[in-house]
Amino acid sequence: MLRFLTAGESHGKGLVGIIEGLPSNLKIDIDFINYELQRRQKGYGRGNRMKIEKDKISILSGVRGGITIGGPLTIFIENKDYENWIEKMDIHNDIKETITKPRPGHADFAGSIKYNQSDIRNILERSSARETAMRVAIGSISKLMLKEIGIDIYSYVTSIGIFEDKNNYDINHFKSADKSPVRVLNKSLEGNIIKEIDKIKDKGDTLGGSFKVISTGVPIGLGSHAQWDRKLDAKLAQAIMSLQAIKAVEIGDGINSSRNTGSNVHDEIFYNGRYFRKTNNAGGIEGGISNGEYIEIKAYMKPIPSLKKPLKSIDMKSKKEFLAHKERADICAVPAASIVAESIVAFTIAKEISIKFGGDSMQEIISNYNNYINTQK
Repeated sequence: MLRFLTAGESHGKGLVGIIEGLPSNLKIDIDFINYELQRRQKGYGRGNRMKIEKDKISILSGVRGGITIGGPLTIFIENKDYENWIEKMDIHNDIKETITKPRPGHADFAGSIKYNQSDIRNILERSSARETAMRVAIGSISKLMLKEIGIDIYSYVTSIGIFEDKNNYDINHFKSADKSPVRVLNKSLEGNIIKEIDKIKDKGDTLGGSFKVISTGVPIGLGSHAQWDRKLDAKLAQAIMSLQAIKAVEIGDGINSSRNTGSNVHDEIFYNGRYFRKTNNAGGIEGGISNGEYIEIKAYMKPIPSLKKPLKSIDMKSKKEFLAHKERADICAVPAASIVAESIVAFTIAKEISIKFGGDSMQEIISNYNNYINTQK
């Protein structure tokens, strides 16, 4: 079973990831993984932290001679900003600073009560979206695995603030999202979005938005209708909701479908040597199972809760009203979140590939995959 764990704090020494269940003989392209990490650090509206960190991975185990060997793969990403935070984050030092004013919308408040912490930093460090750097590294390895059987993952931003792109695009357009500093495909929106981010920054506020993640080349048959926890759309929705600040997930044309009739919603089935649809309102999943069309997921991200002009809060020590704690943060992280979501989807689909075509080596998985595909002809 393919699974992973991450560890590390936002301003600690670094982030650690362990992937278990990777097949052997998967070629690991470190340049590709580091490139994906760079993609995550880009995007108009990011904070000053991105000027400090130059994320690159170090592989500590599980790879020899450039290929996986079947054991757990361990990754480390150094936090270069740690040297500026040693007094606050060193595991041996007597910590003098205590944060007691939680930010509305963040894990600060509930986490401090749940874990009985008098210092909110003990919560905010781990709940920070800095953790997503490791998830991109892990997802990038998943992408390398998926590419071996022809599956690719793309994303693009569909809205930031009040500016929304309602157009539909084909696969030839998806790859161009990285050319935009806000990762939109509709170039006419780009300037307005950048101006809006600048305006919100001057107000000391933040912006949310939405994005789509598209997976192409996914075969029929991932997931299952047989049990609630085996449904592919349920697994993908849970995975995307685990991304910091995501508050809603839509599969295919889910919201509009709820307002329409069945004859206008369901995707008719055709065959011309292979099964295909002329529409994809289902977003590539029916009954919890992939149907062979591209998988489309839309995620909605709330504004980041760290504000330069903070909201009203309570000092959890004195119980008196104060303004919330201020922490360095982005103004808008929707473009970066779309990159992280690619990796989250990649890992989820790679896990389903492992379940469906299970094997201990890439050669075995590819053989099982090809045999399955040939039965559909």
